[in-house]
Amino acid sequence: MLNIVLVEPQIPQNTGNISRTCAVTGAVLHLIKPYGFVISDKQLKRAGLDYWDKLEIHEYENLDEFFEKTEGEYYYFTTKGRNVHSEISYPEDRDVFLVFGREDKGLPEELLHSDPEHCSRIPMRPTLRSLNLSNSVAIAVYEVLRQWDYPDLGREGKLTRYEW
Repeated sequence: MLNIVLVEPQIPQNTGNISRTCAVTGAVLHLIKPYGFVISDKQLKRAGLDYWDKLEIHEYENLDEFFEKTEGEYYYFTTKGRNVHSEISYPEDRDVFLVFGREDKGLPEELLHSDPEHCSRIPMRPTLRSLNLSNSVAIAVYEVLRQWDYPDLGREGKLTRYEW
């Protein structure tokens, strides 16, 4: 099972877009408080509104509670990571958690330092700060799903007025 973890998300539009990505891919969304918004925020719902009911979502009061209640392989996405996200092999035989930090601070360094082999980054120009959080999540999700051969996802589109 693929799981997306947002630690203290601050921007409702990012969380809404990420919830939509989770819904269309079947990934489970885990939100760790405190948030920079309330779940009923208009911007949050607008970004993923028509998919909100197709989303499995779990909320936690803090990181400690999250780790107490979950079990699997944790991969931390950070601009400080040593590994390139696409060079990691994500196991299919257990739950995989892709963990992302706050838009303004990232993940706590003590967490990253405790597990450097599971810290990864998405390559980008070194003079720029970071990608948008929802874009980073989409890149990471689809890399894992590519490695897993896109389980349970539609691979062919169809035209509405014509046949292929």
